[in-house]
Amino acid sequence: MALNNTYDARLQQETAVGAGVQLLLLALLGTAIGMGVAGWLTGLAFAFATWAVLSRALHRSALRSFGPANRVTLGRATLVGGVTALVADSFESTPPVTLLVGLTAVALLLDGVDGKVARRTGTSSALGARFDMEVDAFLILVLSVYVSTRLGPWVLLIGAMRYAFVAAARVAPWLNSPLPPSFARKTVAALQGICLLVAGAGLLPYEVEFGVVLLALGSLVWSFGRDVAWLWRNARRVVVPAEPEEEIPAPAAKTPELVAG
Repeated sequence: MALNNTYDARLQQETAVGAGVQLLLLALLGTAIGMGVAGWLTGLAFAFATWAVLSRALHRSALRSFGPANRVTLGRATLVGGVTALVADSFESTPPVTLLVGLTAVALLLDGVDGKVARRTGTSSALGARFDMEVDAFLILVLSVYVSTRLGPWVLLIGAMRYAFVAAARVAPWLNSPLPPSFARKTVAALQGICLLVAGAGLLPYEVEFGVVLLALGSLVWSFGRDVAWLWRNARRVVVPAEPEEEIPAPAAKTPELVAG
């Protein structure tokens, strides 16, 4: 019991350090751009929520070490917290596009690093995979909010689609079934962040940005639609049990013949 408490205390220290780094980043951003109340409150809320949810998940997990891969993901989450604060602040003042794009680009580049680190160090875990996925999903949601202020509210469909899928799975449990690995699914997921980043940079004509984000949304709808169809077919598949083979009576045991003497 004491050993388990030691491991749990070390894991909680990791999350506390992550929250501290998040606060430091917010302080740097606030000093650099004079971040307003909305940015500060949103950034602080993100830092607290990340610390609370991750601490609870680690406490319930069987992990004995936070691991290098999860540290990379936690670093990405810190960058996402900075992006979230900047997007919230953009509703009050002109956003520092260069800084926002820079933080987002680094977060996207590190997306494939944590998985490689986990595989090379043998520290892959269900919690690490879920942590990585949630950070990705929230970054896409925040970027879609930012880009929607320029291209229209329809962009929010990109960020909301994954959360709508999770909500639907609560009503239809068959959506929780595991999906087979898919390179196409990974490609489409990566495309969302890149397209939203390109549109958010504001360097291209409006029409081009519109087309880029529309392409991202179309590919995402296709990807989700394909996965839902696969899950539906497998949920509806009826496994017909094999008919029992006709039993063949075992031959009667032979009795030794009586030899007349």
